[in-house]
Amino acid sequence: MTPLSTATPPPAAHKSVGPAVVIGSALEWFDFYLYASMAALVFGPIFFPSENSATGTLAAVATFAVGFLARPFGGMIFGVLGDKIGRKAVLSITFLLMGISSGLIGLIPSYASIGIAAPILLVLLRIAQGLGAGAEFGSAIAVSYEHADKKSRGRLGSWPALGVNIGLLVSSLTVAILTSLSDEFLYGWGWRIPFIASFALVGLGFWVRRQMPETPDFERLAAQKKKLEKSRPMRDLFKSDWRGLMVVMAITIGYNGVSYVFKTFSLSYLTEFRDVAANIGAFGITLASAVAIVTVPIAGRVCDMVDSRRVILFGAAGVAAIAFPFFWLLNTGRPVYIWAALILATGIAIPAMLAASGSFLARQFPTEVRASGLGTGREVGGAFAGGLAPLAALTMVTMSSTNATWGVSLLFIVGALLIAGGSLFDQQRTIDRRSGTVANT
Repeated sequence: MTPLSTATPPPAAHKSVGPAVVIGSALEWFDFYLYASMAALVFGPIFFPSENSATGTLAAVATFAVGFLARPFGGMIFGVLGDKIGRKAVLSITFLLMGISSGLIGLIPSYASIGIAAPILLVLLRIAQGLGAGAEFGSAIAVSYEHADKKSRGRLGSWPALGVNIGLLVSSLTVAILTSLSDEFLYGWGWRIPFIASFALVGLGFWVRRQMPETPDFERLAAQKKKLEKSRPMRDLFKSDWRGLMVVMAITIGYNGVSYVFKTFSLSYLTEFRDVAANIGAFGITLASAVAIVTVPIAGRVCDMVDSRRVILFGAAGVAAIAFPFFWLLNTGRPVYIWAALILATGIAIPAMLAASGSFLARQFPTEVRASGLGTGREVGGAFAGGLAPLAALTMVTMSSTNATWGVSLLFIVGALLIAGGSLFDQQRTIDRRSGTVANT
């Protein structure tokens, strides 16, 4: 295996890579959280009209899961391309695919206008959006990690997480504003505006990414042309680095499961089962996102001091600790308590783990299979948990005669255990022994 680069990338590289990584991750989460929120709040009556509003909402949330089922294919296909043609090219391609698909969602006519074609178009564009997003975060992690030196991999590895929370902040603020306006505006053209705005963001983001340099690690690998031509990233991944793949999948299943239940299911739960105004939950996510933008860089720096694994364990413990109190606070119906619950979960515990996962997950693989490993592990795990967990949570509460949430709280605890368990099987020392280097923790 080719050893990791130990040279410090020039400061100019950091200046161009940082915005390129952050803006892509921000757009991914702007689009995905926007879709999740609109699926929970709006898409039911627009695309899946039903006499039972909960049934329509369930169908709309199911389309959210469809996007996650497409993400593994995007992660694997573009992950292999990332290991064969470079990280930069893949990030540019997937950015266009993701952003254009999101913009087109805002142009789909309603079910009342074109009938069954409306939900079909929605599902197809959701699949295309999922394919592009499937390669985004894993590739962004690889780029950040490979541009960092040993002493800054935690900090630079948190860049994608910073982008995620900026996108979440902008998206949740958008949802909060839209849900504060009249229902007539929201269900008419209001919900379409932020989706269509993705077209403008795509142009800016694509230009920024084209200015980004290729990573030093991949450039060194590309210099060995014969070796690169003969490489089979997926074969090598499953042959030599399957343990790292299992670590990434376990952590991602746990993380995505709890994260999406916190961020998406909580909105539909509050509106459908607690008669809380939609803008209250949306504003709570906005507040939590603002807190997360502070949490992420702090967690990234802590990773460079105490090891990213410890930060991940801290976040997992936090999720387990608030599993039941989270719903106790939501059930009060009082805005301040609802906001406090969302800040604890999505402003502190979840962002701390996401920030730490950048450097931790990247170090599970050598350069030759890093993009494939991250794309496959994260997206297969994410498809299993991130798309199905909110649907499972909504189903459990809907089927309960009292709308009990204890099953969802147990889901949080199981997710926390998966995260903690996965982090204990760190493959860094194995990779170091094979490559002959001593990497940063």
